[in-house]
Amino acid sequence: MSTPPYRGRFAPSPTGPLHPGSLLAALGSWLLARHAGGQWLVRVEDVDPPRTVAGAIDQQLATLAAMGLASDGPVVHQSRRDGLYQRALDRLLATGQAFACHCSRRDLATQHGIHHHCVARSERAQPAIRLRVPPGSTVAFEDGLRGRIAQDVHAEVGDFVLRRADGFWAYQLAVVVDDGQQRITDVVRGADLLDSTPRQILLQRALGLPTPAYLHLPLLLDANGRKLSKSEAAHPLDPSQPLPALRQAWADLGQDRACLLGATGPAALLARARAHFDPSRLPRQDIAPCPSPG
Repeated sequence: MSTPPYRGRFAPSPTGPLHPGSLLAALGSWLLARHAGGQWLVRVEDVDPPRTVAGAIDQQLATLAAMGLASDGPVVHQSRRDGLYQRALDRLLATGQAFACHCSRRDLATQHGIHHHCVARSERAQPAIRLRVPPGSTVAFEDGLRGRIAQDVHAEVGDFVLRRADGFWAYQLAVVVDDGQQRITDVVRGADLLDSTPRQILLQRALGLPTPAYLHLPLLLDANGRKLSKSEAAHPLDPSQPLPALRQAWADLGQDRACLLGATGPAALLARARAHFDPSRLPRQDIAPCPSPG
């Protein structure tokens, strides 16, 4: 079988403005897609309405545009894809791979939050739906930067949620269905999602979907070792000043700053970045402290 053309993606959640850590993931995924001669898509992961900040979607897309990072296809919004998720869930329920669960977080507290069997004290009007994860469900994969990663999903995660008790779709189901439907071949994202990958691979197998290649980029941390997006140091990107932010993201990706000297606009800078990008220089460790763009 021939290898499908490279299709990567950047998938921000509209919980606030993009910050330098977001740009690192966006630029890193864009560069790897261009290096492979492939496509780069943008997907808005607005599957969690309670966490969606009004206006954040438009602000994020405008910031990406100011940085010169444009999707190679229509921007997909998860909030408009209920039908896809429901069909996938119905398939899993029909085969017994998913089941209704009335357990609350309080019910599972004595099991450290890990669900192996239902211990609900009462039934909910609308139960959550979980994927059944039997004993022995160890998943191993080769990360593009970090090498072999293995997780015993049964022991460490347990049966995980596909649709929440409040009726909203869980991230794990939405991302797997979207990656499959969009024919994503390579997932490049931040290392904070490394732990989710084995769950997603299990779900891909359950749905009969191909498993993409994964590469988890380092996180930007503040001086206290916290992920930048959870820190007060996570200042929003300034769309009116794209070049300093792009140069800093390029340097954070381990690339040679000198390659971008003289670029006078985002298009020229990205053209140089594309020409000089060296994947072997990508750092394998998180980056702290995060210097301010300049």
